[in-house]
Amino acid sequence: MNFSLAAAAVASALNSWAAPVPLKENRDEKTSIQKVEVNGSAADYDARRDDTASKIVVGAEEILRYGDSNIAEVLKRLPGVTVSTGRGGSTDIRLRGLGAGYTQILLNGERAPAGFSFDQLSPDAIERVEIMRAASAEFSAQAIAGTINIVLKKAVRTAQRELKATAGRGNDFSQGNGIFTLSDKDGNFSYSAVLTLNRLNFHWLKLIEDNGTDARGQANLLRESESNEVGRLENLNLAPRLNWTLPNGDTLTSQNFIASNRYRVVATVDSRTVFGAPQDFDGTANDVQIRNDFYRSDLNWMHKLAGGGKLDTKLGLNANRNSNAMRQTGALRGVPGLDRQVDSLSRERGYTFTGKYSTPLVPGHALSMGWDGADSRRDDTRVQREAPLPGARPANMDEDFAADVRRLALYAQDEWDFTPRLSIYAGLRWEGLETGSHGSGFEPISSRSSVFSPVLQTLWKIPDTKDQLRAALTRTYKAPATTALIPRRTLAANNTQNTPDFRGNPALKPELALGLDLSYEHYWAGTALLSASGFVRKISDYTRQELLLENGRWVQTSVNDGSAVARGVELEAKFPLKAVMETAQAVDLRASVSRNWSRVDAVPGPYNQLNQQVPLQATLGVDYKSADGVVTAGGSFIFKRGGVSRISTEQSSFVTAKRDLDVYFLYKFTPRHALRLSIVSALAEDWLEEYTYADPRGSLRRNSLAPGAAQFRAGLEWKL
Repeated sequence: MNFSLAAAAVASALNSWAAPVPLKENRDEKTSIQKVEVNGSAADYDARRDDTASKIVVGAEEILRYGDSNIAEVLKRLPGVTVSTGRGGSTDIRLRGLGAGYTQILLNGERAPAGFSFDQLSPDAIERVEIMRAASAEFSAQAIAGTINIVLKKAVRTAQRELKATAGRGNDFSQGNGIFTLSDKDGNFSYSAVLTLNRLNFHWLKLIEDNGTDARGQANLLRESESNEVGRLENLNLAPRLNWTLPNGDTLTSQNFIASNRYRVVATVDSRTVFGAPQDFDGTANDVQIRNDFYRSDLNWMHKLAGGGKLDTKLGLNANRNSNAMRQTGALRGVPGLDRQVDSLSRERGYTFTGKYSTPLVPGHALSMGWDGADSRRDDTRVQREAPLPGARPANMDEDFAADVRRLALYAQDEWDFTPRLSIYAGLRWEGLETGSHGSGFEPISSRSSVFSPVLQTLWKIPDTKDQLRAALTRTYKAPATTALIPRRTLAANNTQNTPDFRGNPALKPELALGLDLSYEHYWAGTALLSASGFVRKISDYTRQELLLENGRWVQTSVNDGSAVARGVELEAKFPLKAVMETAQAVDLRASVSRNWSRVDAVPGPYNQLNQQVPLQATLGVDYKSADGVVTAGGSFIFKRGGVSRISTEQSSFVTAKRDLDVYFLYKFTPRHALRLSIVSALAEDWLEEYTYADPRGSLRRNSLAPGAAQFRAGLEWKL
């Protein structure tokens, strides 16, 4: 930001908080008053256009536009973001089409602790979403695909009391949602709070078909199954924030997040073997009850130093308790053969301590450095009991384990305005991670890793145009999850190549990546934008899934195996229709398309791409707002191409293309009362996925079809 914009921002802040000073009618003749005129305002600043470090910033207006019930629904419409939602409510958020942990999701600039789900966040509690395709030294370098930073609401400008109530229904679900927002300020103190209540009742249906062939290619298995999941999800979230401005100009902020979730589901699978070898059980049922309670509290202090410097520190505490009770039963031709009760309890607690010192050391340079530390401990207990049944061998077991995770990062960065049109961002981050665990059934294990991550980004504004070029060189990594390191085994009721047991691998190492990002941006007509970008990532110590046959049972585990390369291009356009048609209505258009490729060296081709990578995604959106602001409407269409992906020499997967259409309509009866109508997944497309295992002895293919269903929602909004 140039000097005039900075001066405007400082002047605005001082004017907001300073107490009014009465002017004397008769001034001393020696008193001189200097009149300063500032041209420009902070509103002219656009983080996407003006920051050297590349980022896309999505504000509160766009976040709330569709009346979404959770942040995942917001993210799926943003450029370059892919969101896959499972029938059980699980959500996978990706950049560059890369899942499996390659995309870093942050909450207020910090990695969310275990037990926290971003599905719990109400869009009303969010101030903005930042999408960073290239890494920066300030944030964790665990961002091979990029970073999505979700920033909760901070500043309180006006008093607010607002209530929203929404009801939704589809063929396989019903939902009720309530949101209450409260904010106010008194002098140098302000507060805000968002309370969210949600209940979802569902009945998910999936049709499954297993086909097998022998070594000669002759069919030797046909099995048809029907899977039903009937249950409910209830959650309560509270996000209060307290802000103080101290007499010396320092600020103190307390940000809290409390969540309590209850989940109950009865999942049954009924199978019919048309021909071929029967499985252990042709009927299984899992009755699962989960209770999760989460708490996070941050205390942030910002102190202004002489010479324009600033010290920003934050202490965070978090705690999570998760209990899971599951009864698993199985029968063959109506004869019970399995009755298993598994009760597990996990507790996690920890703290984070971060700090950042920034100062304008010399003209044209914005230097900052800081630290990021965290320590957490997780304790797990698991008790498994099986009823003695004829012909079955009970596998009773008591398990417990504890894991400690420590993380420390140090970084320094400098943003240098080399010329008025050329700026350079350089940063270096060292990040160390140490994990230790012990428990029943395995020897104590420990893992330690550290990564130096240099970052270089440049921005060049082309003379006599509104065009600009960006480039970034980064080194990033992906650390294995703690659960992936624990050599405990999770058993499948019917063990096959496509439904194996799972076991962690304590020898896993982080994946390292070298990255290059290039982009071109063209701005015109205010907020109108055209952009084209490309990326490439070279990944070493790539982690893939390996399937083993041990003592007659199939076991899946993660292993480091060779290298991989990912690359892609992305095009984006957004502009008001008036930018190309002066007589057009107040319609905003937005579109984006991304094409991604990858290659895994350890897996033979073709289709040896990174597991679950989305090869092509296109988004088209239209939004309309009447001149008087009474009517707002729009829609968003998303297309995701499917295809074949080869996981290993023997394993491959296939998913169909997915088309998703959302529409909304908002009518304001009065400035304080509004009606909102929306349809989510209006096309109600079915979802088909396929997993295949093939070796010289034969093949086994599983097809799963989940019928699609549209979701209709209606809501009322009151400003009290």
